[in-house]
Amino acid sequence: MTSWAVEADHLVKTFTQRRGAEAARGEPAPRRKLFAPRPPAKLFVAVDDVSFQIAPGEVFGLLGPNGAGKSTTIRMLCTLLEPSGGAARVAGFDVARQGALVRQNLGTVLAGERSIYWKLTGRENLEYFAALYHLPPTAARQRVKELLERMELTARANDLVETYSTGMKQRVVLARALLARPPIVLLDEPTLGLDPQAARKVRELVGELKAEGHTILLTTHYMEEADQLSDRIGIIDQGRIIALDTPARLKQTIGRQDALRLEVAGWEAHLAEPLQKLPGVEGLATRYLGTDSVWEVSLRAADGRAVLPTILQQLGQGNARIVNLKIAEPTLEDVFIHLTGKALRD
Repeated sequence: MTSWAVEADHLVKTFTQRRGAEAARGEPAPRRKLFAPRPPAKLFVAVDDVSFQIAPGEVFGLLGPNGAGKSTTIRMLCTLLEPSGGAARVAGFDVARQGALVRQNLGTVLAGERSIYWKLTGRENLEYFAALYHLPPTAARQRVKELLERMELTARANDLVETYSTGMKQRVVLARALLARPPIVLLDEPTLGLDPQAARKVRELVGELKAEGHTILLTTHYMEEADQLSDRIGIIDQGRIIALDTPARLKQTIGRQDALRLEVAGWEAHLAEPLQKLPGVEGLATRYLGTDSVWEVSLRAADGRAVLPTILQQLGQGNARIVNLKIAEPTLEDVFIHLTGKALRD
């Protein structure tokens, strides 16, 4: 039997798309004439030859933008989607042929899924799922009590879930995933949509679960979250793993360069070219911040402080002006820009 807790081996998932460009733009499909031939189906590759291994007790982060293939990967690992190619094993069991055994070893939290019942109380939800897990009644009551206390939900345990805040609902979902004490936990964007306090609580819980010996696969598009929580990170983009290592080693791959982040008012696209031609400057990326015509301009330089006066001079030749400036060591977003030429939020 394998020594890995989770393995993905050249994993592939394709979907058939019968609608074309209209679907991509969110527009209704054009009306077809009666008996007209159906347009040929198109294949969309959501996960493309993804391989990684997760050791027992490790927190493995899958970091990438929305639509990169993170959730599709998790859905294959928890047997909700059948792989189109390759193979995957969880706790040594094949996800395609031994689904029941895979699920017995997993606790799963999926992004965007209403996986609890809002017309039941928090306690009733956990008791219901405990019965589905075939926990003996006495053990189930004790386990539900433990989890309600751990998630700080005891005071509201008998209130309907529909009256809970978003953070409280997420804590019920996490408690449900932990009911059967699974050795492996899959967390798909667990802090998505949470306020800072609730997100912090979830991150603290991930640290506690690791300390207890759980293996955790965490997907996120928050680079700080991945950096803080993960022992190793796989960066995924357009369905492919483009880098995989510890956070520290990933940041070392772009050298000991400074990362400059400028907030520039009056930025114009033609300003990018002269900045990119400056000696030692590379990896320039821009992002509109949405207020007061301010853009974020990110770049890397061997010596950020030495090149900064020249950058100011270049910007001063136009109408652009810097309203905020930060020089820092490289982040995981800088790694992503280095690998793809675009910002993680693009």
